Amino acid sequence: MSRLYDWPWVQKQTEQTLATWNSCASTPASIGPRYSPAQRREREKAYDEALQAVELELRNAPRLRSERLATQARITAVFARFAALALGLEDNATHILTDEFLPVGSNLARWARRFDPDLSMPDIIQACRNAWTACGMQPLLGEQVRLTSSILGYSLLYPYSDNYLDREDISREAKLHFSARFRARLRGEKLHVLESREQALWTMVELIEGHYPRADFPQVFDCLLAIHRAQEESMAQVGANNMCPDHELLQLSCAKGGTSVLADACLARGWLTEQENQFAFEWGVLLQLGDDLQDVAEDMQRGSVTLFSRAIARGIPLDALVTQLLNFSDRVGDRMDQLPHGTPTLRNLLRMSWRSLILGSVANSHIFFTPNFLNEVEQESAFGFEFLCQRRERLTSRHGLYGTLFQAFLEAPEEDNNLPSPENRRLLQFEPDPEAIADIEATA
Repeated sequence: MSRLYDWPWVQKQTEQTLATWNSCASTPASIGPRYSPAQRREREKAYDEALQAVELELRNAPRLRSERLATQARITAVFARFAALALGLEDNATHILTDEFLPVGSNLARWARRFDPDLSMPDIIQACRNAWTACGMQPLLGEQVRLTSSILGYSLLYPYSDNYLDREDISREAKLHFSARFRARLRGEKLHVLESREQALWTMVELIEGHYPRADFPQVFDCLLAIHRAQEESMAQVGANNMCPDHELLQLSCAKGGTSVLADACLARGWLTEQENQFAFEWGVLLQLGDDLQDVAEDMQRGSVTLFSRAIARGIPLDALVTQLLNFSDRVGDRMDQLPHGTPTLRNLLRMSWRSLILGSVANSHIFFTPNFLNEVEQESAFGFEFLCQRRERLTSRHGLYGTLFQAFLEAPEEDNNLPSPENRRLLQFEPDPEAIADIEATA
């Protein structure tokens, strides 16, 4: 059962996935469901009605806990109606979203805020996105959807580690020193804590170790070391992005994305079969490329180089790359269908979410596509591209709505006894030992 996900394995899997990706370039564009202008207007009307209903619920902040819980329940009901009318989801799919995945997010957000009140809303939402991916893997592996302490711990590693390594105001030397110590902790070494960030990270690793003892679940920690190595490889290459060949740039993205969801999958059950790890790796690559497409405008502004931002810099429309990405999402879906677990409803929901991410990103970055391509792919969107852009601007300009909605779901109807108490592990103001720091840095 044991399988070591060392770096040669990651490199081999990356090349196999790239072969699949490259084969999608020569395939005609896949065709998804088509929507007529009248159907899109109907769904857009449901979208606006749901938005107005949520704004009405959040207009007056209730004082009593019972009133806040009632507001939360009504907002959930609004989302259920929106899912049925605007997204065209059946009751089983709506149940998965509202009764399984939504509680995962609210439980994680509540735990994280009580553990570290300084965690920002974007940081917590980022962690929730990872937890939703891991919990999406659970039914595909024959497990029940639930937020476990290991999924919680892994998801909260990102705000404390990945975001730190991505910061431009931190020196390369400081990042390498931080990364080396983090790697040692992932290997199981017991290290003296130097600062609050390490205190948080060590706590998250302890949550994983408590759920999956190292001796019994070696694959879990192999996966964590694999994603850490992929992050280090990506970090080491940042300064040379503009000179990096296209194939190497894609290798870095694939390794980082693939190992991330590979870890999600392993944390969902503790071990994986060959078939399962191949799907998880490809799913991770799909999500990484989808995120790169979604963030292409921001990447252009800050000078980050991805497959998509490089094409734009060369004056190449993104039509072909997005066609390739849509085809690749179908290949990943075919790989998912080969797994023995997971209901057709869940599989269709995941396929829809992947395609919606890509189409929504096309709408938001429409200036990087040809008019003919936009006209073609818009027919596969449940909402018009102009409508999506307008609503996105409307929502992002209303920071209060996002924040109020976020706060509304921090209070769950009941305590989740499955997770350790955050108060017992709460992040405190940490005063490092200067002598210990000097000794450690001298031997680093």
